[in-house]
Amino acid sequence: MYYCCGITDTGSVRDHNEDAFLINKLVLSQASLESNIKAPFIVAVADGVGGEASGEIASHLCLEQLASVKFTKPEELKKKVKNIHRNLRRYGVNHDRSVNMQTTLCALAVDDKKNAYIVNVGDSRLYRFRGDTITQLSTDQSLVQLLYEQGKITREEKRFHAQRNIIFPVMGNLSDDPKIDVTPIEGGIKDGDLIIICSDGLSDYLSANEFETVLSRPVKLTKRLSQLVDTALKNGSSDNLTVVALTVCEV
Repeated sequence: MYYCCGITDTGSVRDHNEDAFLINKLVLSQASLESNIKAPFIVAVADGVGGEASGEIASHLCLEQLASVKFTKPEELKKKVKNIHRNLRRYGVNHDRSVNMQTTLCALAVDDKKNAYIVNVGDSRLYRFRGDTITQLSTDQSLVQLLYEQGKITREEKRFHAQRNIIFPVMGNLSDDPKIDVTPIEGGIKDGDLIIICSDGLSDYLSANEFETVLSRPVKLTKRLSQLVDTALKNGSSDNLTVVALTVCEV
């Protein structure tokens, strides 16, 4: 059994929310949710791409379709996520106001044997908080990540780089198919682990130390998520903010 909770916030600048999250087959783009869930399941965050039409439709529709996905092998999961991308693209083509609508996708998929996989397209992120240390397990599909891997910028420079918002093709892109990363979490999710999935409206405005300080506090998990959002807003986040957390719980 797992306990999962999530919160999404429009933020202090934008007038609507292009983020959405998925927990226990429910998709929300407002408010918060808590739930106990059993394997198999998928929990996820989607961030509608700013500057493109209907980002809020893209993120919500992406997660609605992901909610019904069943899989037994990672290859099957990847194929079904690619089908969702094609469905989003088709929707955009058939709806003038939604042409080229796009969204990132970051998800945790756990099968009936409790094997855990990261599904990633774009720059939303999945972290593991273990033993008071936070570690990013997903890999950003972005220009600054590529520059970092090439040794052209440092890890610290990634956070403040002028081109940090340039990402590679994501779900629904008309010009190019996205690269769908499906990566196993070695050893699965252990007792005491806390999995965090969030949009860049949160991750871009929190340091590792700030994540660790807030997540280590002896308060309810829902309260800690709210404190992460509040800290990111105080640090100047001008985007929508969404965060989902999952941990093993006793039956």
